[in-house]
Amino acid sequence: MHQLKENFRKIFNQSKNWWMGICKLGKWLSKAQKYFPDSYRTIVRWLDEILAYFDHRTTQGIVEGINNKLKLIKRSAYGFRNFKNFQVRALLNWHFVLF
Repeated sequence: MHQLKENFRKIFNQSKNWWMGICKLGKWLSKAQKYFPDSYRTIVRWLDEILAYFDHRTTQGIVEGINNKLKLIKRSAYGFRNFKNFQVRALLNWHFVLF
């Protein structure tokens, strides 16, 4: 299982275009389906988005991180009296100047 995981990482590091990526990913999926059934289903469901990575080499990681941080602030914001306090807390988190 560890070797399959490492091979999965190599696919994304070594594939230069979507065609090479889909060929290698298809081979990997055929081997990994037995050991990683949940991951297999997720990869198949998101295959178009995964293939787009091979062409553009970009992800939504930064946006997902910001959304996660905002959710954490929102959970701790139940004691805030108004939206302005929430807004200030969020902006301070990313070191924005408020004035």
